[in-house]
Amino acid sequence: MSVSNLKSLIGKLNTACRKTLESSAGLCLSHTHYDVELEHFFLKLLDIQNTDFHKILNYFEINESHLIRDLTDVIEKFKTGNARTPALSPRIPKMIKEAWLLASVDFSASTVRSGHILLSLLSSQESARSLYSDSSLFEKISVETLEGSFLELTSGSIEEQEEGARAGSPSEDTAVLPGGQGVGQALAQYTINLTQKAQKGEIDPVLGRDFEIRQMVDILIRRRQNNPILTGEAGVGKTAVVEGFALR
Repeated sequence: MSVSNLKSLIGKLNTACRKTLESSAGLCLSHTHYDVELEHFFLKLLDIQNTDFHKILNYFEINESHLIRDLTDVIEKFKTGNARTPALSPRIPKMIKEAWLLASVDFSASTVRSGHILLSLLSSQESARSLYSDSSLFEKISVETLEGSFLELTSGSIEEQEEGARAGSPSEDTAVLPGGQGVGQALAQYTINLTQKAQKGEIDPVLGRDFEIRQMVDILIRRRQNNPILTGEAGVGKTAVVEGFALR
């Protein structure tokens, strides 16, 4: 992954997650480890109070002290002796990318929260096995419950408050075009809100377009050249790809 794409990806993190990533690099450096790993990230995430992560752990009655002990035992086994700036483990960009996909598509969020990261990791068999290997306490978290009651479980967290503040800031809907027409009115007149139609069940399921939809997501998370353009003859399935993206 290029430096610009990595910076763009990290830019999707909210304040708490971005600070956690920075401090996890410091933790890695202090132990002379070679790569910043997920275990560094979760250990430093536990240092920040009232996050989504804390709310979720409390709901599932996970003892934070025991989790810290388990994660510490894991990082103590990492190779040491690095005298240079540590690199990010490939698992970190992958973690953020998958969490951003979940946050933006499933929750219509503008940034990645720690709850999104945890849910994304637990929803993947491979990454879930890795977490369970780090600590059996993660097995107490029901993915179905977390996914179905995410907003309720994380209500009142500092990350929810930050997201609410972002949503409450002035948006382009309040802007006025020449002639006195609001941007929102122009969008309603000349465009179709496919996300809204998908939420109302007005779009039929789209099959066989997973690759194209993921390509669109990959383009959207770029820092530059991040506007996907669908071209082709009539009937090749451009609308189906967009509708499939809306359904995600």
